Amino acid sequence: MDTNINSTSRRQFLKTSSAAVVTGAMAAPFILSSDARAAGSSEKLKIGFIGCGGRGSGAVRQALKADSNVELYAMADVFPEKIASSLAQLQKLTKAEPPQIAPEKINCPPERQFVGLDAYKKVLDCGVDVVLLTTPPGFRPQQFKAAVEAGKHVFLEKPMATDAPGVRSVMESVKLAKAKKLAVVAGFCWRYDYARREFFKRILDGAVGELRALYGCYWSGPVKPMDSAEQRPAGMSDVEWQLRHWYNFVWTCGDGLVEQGCHTLDKVLWAMKDEPPLKCVAVGGRQVPNPGGNIYDHVEVNYVWPNGVRAFFGHRQLPKCPGIVADYVMGTKGVGTIGEQGQPLPQITGESKWIYDGPKNDMYQTEHDEFFASIRSGEPINNGERMATSTMAAIMGRMAAYTGAEVTWEKALASQERLVPETLDWNQELPVAPMAIPGTTKFS
Repeated sequence: MDTNINSTSRRQFLKTSSAAVVTGAMAAPFILSSDARAAGSSEKLKIGFIGCGGRGSGAVRQALKADSNVELYAMADVFPEKIASSLAQLQKLTKAEPPQIAPEKINCPPERQFVGLDAYKKVLDCGVDVVLLTTPPGFRPQQFKAAVEAGKHVFLEKPMATDAPGVRSVMESVKLAKAKKLAVVAGFCWRYDYARREFFKRILDGAVGELRALYGCYWSGPVKPMDSAEQRPAGMSDVEWQLRHWYNFVWTCGDGLVEQGCHTLDKVLWAMKDEPPLKCVAVGGRQVPNPGGNIYDHVEVNYVWPNGVRAFFGHRQLPKCPGIVADYVMGTKGVGTIGEQGQPLPQITGESKWIYDGPKNDMYQTEHDEFFASIRSGEPINNGERMATSTMAAIMGRMAAYTGAEVTWEKALASQERLVPETLDWNQELPVAPMAIPGTTKFS
């Protein structure tokens, strides 16, 4: 893959990628022959479910409710108990009164329940039409690439990668998905929330005037605390230990800033019309010991755009501290806020006063409803460019926090640091990289 990205301007990078898709599709129309058709209402869509943890189990429930003619056809995970637990949850929903999921939508016998690091390949090879990629994000680029090359429509959870080589791979897969007319919907769920859609529409229409600054915070408790080394079963391999505690390692989760905080950064990018920031600086570290892991538990990033607009983002995962998720968009004519304590609904103050009073929706369900509707219509949604931009912005912030350096968009996107092992074997030794130390840890 060409990584000489500095020659392409920050503003034009994604536009150039889009143009390449059109050119490539015109030069090779045969690519479209098998995947361009819409799935008619009489055609059953077979769903392959890859990564059967909690969020994935939620996603497959929503997928099964999103369309009347779908079925869960295959499942994959590295741990067999995850498959069993997820399937048991789904079967309970088929037996509820009234059933929340039609029983005939579960068609996943043991021979299509695949276990192992290569289990995703077996799902892709067994005749599915749609795949849900909800494994830890370090695996997302490889699995997304394989799914698109296999001609599958894809729902993939956020973030899309944990390092810059992964983001570049995702960008290439996005281009191929466009050429094949495949639907690609990202788990940046706030983009599917009716209230936030209306809020950001008003922001982009000028309700607060010219933007001057943005602030977002995502303060929560620890997501998946690390077990102590003494709790590690004898004989358990490094790979298994790390995958069972995937949220605590940079290569698998990207850091809490990337895995969780990317939601807030996605909203920042939404307000900025998905234009990448010029550069950023950051501070961060770890206050609560996490023996064996190597992610920070707090980060504060300062992003700047060419026009001088700045975005400030704070993320933390600390116990016994207030949990707040809020967004502020400050302009020349007013301020837009989401999640303000005492007023959770999006609102705008200043010259144009407004509080959202429209319909409420389940954003997780809506993203799947619109995903499947786009497949049926033959006009597939493709969230690819913005999902890559939001992911890269989060990774860029982590790079700045871990190194203590000012990091530009071009420098971050061209980074050669590969966090995810190029090959992975269940029994291989996999040393944990030391915790980053700003000023000592070097950018690469």
